Amino acid sequence: MSTSTSHRPMTHGRATTPSALPVQRGSRRPWAGRGHLVAAALLTLAFVSPVYLTIVNAFKTQDQIVRDPAAPPAPPTTHNLSDALARPDRIVQIGLTNSAVTVVVSVLLIIPLGAALSFWLSRRSARLRRIVLAGFAAGLMIPPAVVLLPTIRVLTFLHLDHTYPGLVLANVGGGYLSFAVFVYSGFLRSIPGEIIEAATVDGAGSLRIWRTIVMPLLRPATATVTIFLSLWIWNDFMNPQFILGPLHGQTITTGLYLSVGQYSTNYAQLFGVMFLAAVIPVAGYLALQKQFIAGLTSGATK
Repeated sequence: MSTSTSHRPMTHGRATTPSALPVQRGSRRPWAGRGHLVAAALLTLAFVSPVYLTIVNAFKTQDQIVRDPAAPPAPPTTHNLSDALARPDRIVQIGLTNSAVTVVVSVLLIIPLGAALSFWLSRRSARLRRIVLAGFAAGLMIPPAVVLLPTIRVLTFLHLDHTYPGLVLANVGGGYLSFAVFVYSGFLRSIPGEIIEAATVDGAGSLRIWRTIVMPLLRPATATVTIFLSLWIWNDFMNPQFILGPLHGQTITTGLYLSVGQYSTNYAQLFGVMFLAAVIPVAGYLALQKQFIAGLTSGATK
């Protein structure tokens, strides 16, 4: 009797101890939730502010921009866009054309190379996959500025410096291919191996399996790779500036750099050029957003 009664207060104490903990945690949740909400709002504002300033200032005069850059256009004007398109150096037309050609050619080369290499790695041993992917990981971790000078030396040796083929080759051989390999390798894990085995039993070769079975299944991943690579190559400034040079060609990013005056800048025309430079990437994202979201969710759940 004495033994059982001596344990009752201890059992009662253990039962009441956990009940006090949820009360303390619940009292902190509203403050934590508000802090997360404020941090999210500030982060969203930091990303949205440049977009807002570019849009509103593209339809304002020079005096309105200098007076209050954050104010909405009142009244709006389209003279900035027409002035940007009417520049005598044709910086918008030439820059948009060169950027579009560079992006299309680079992406069309990176996608089949990355998909084929990822498919080849998926059929090899786990040890070999880890070694090869570790090498591609180095291509993502090393800053592009570190390998810029060796890249220019190689292009000079191949007589491809100051040329658009040299710029495309630098894009293909850089970290862009590493990104494509990682995305495709992760997505290929979600494809059942029985599909490949059944095609092999039917007599299909590796090239036919990759072309007729694997690539159609990789459409969401291809959309993800296409959007990311297109935006990165489109917004790239360092490679066109140093590989092409200002005297041998320009993309839209180097054109924006050249349009900034040393002593005075026409901000109205500059924002017009920036607005026109952003139209094509936004249109491409809107066209591929469904496949882009499907590719992200598939890679996250498999």
